Amino acid sequence: MAPKKAKKKVEGGSNVFSMFEQTQIQEFKEAFTIMDQNRDGFIDKADLRDTFAALGRLNVKNEELEDMVKEAPGPINFTVFLTMFGEKLKGTDPEETILNAFKIFDPEGKGRIKADYIKEMLMTQADRFSQEEINQMFAAFPPDVSGNLDYKNLCYVITHGEEKD
Repeated sequence: MAPKKAKKKVEGGSNVFSMFEQTQIQEFKEAFTIMDQNRDGFIDKADLRDTFAALGRLNVKNEELEDMVKEAPGPINFTVFLTMFGEKLKGTDPEETILNAFKIFDPEGKGRIKADYIKEMLMTQADRFSQEEINQMFAAFPPDVSGNLDYKNLCYVITHGEEKD
């Protein structure tokens, strides 16, 4: 009996799995499995409601859940889930572009900006952040004990989806 041929990795943009490294795909699979509360292979409104409840948010509006589900082109299986993340990440500016934007506020090139200063700039200039958006950013990326924001790490996470080791 002839040995089976190994499947070739599909190159190009048509295969969502080629957009991510194997470790990232595994992490997305774990997240999908956690969110698929009823284990039917699809994420629906009930799964989202249960996921929010598990995270402590109990009063999610039905409209909010419907809006989330509507972002998908159809039922949300793992491939659709991965495609949606790929599309979200693909729309992100390159890391260098985001770093250059922060460097404007860091003339000494230390990689850190005073959190109070960046908050003021984000809330008063150009596309202004709301207080809620500022709170979300600092919840995800809290300033250090000196009140500085490590914007190099922030940029890395925005563009790569995980912190540097």
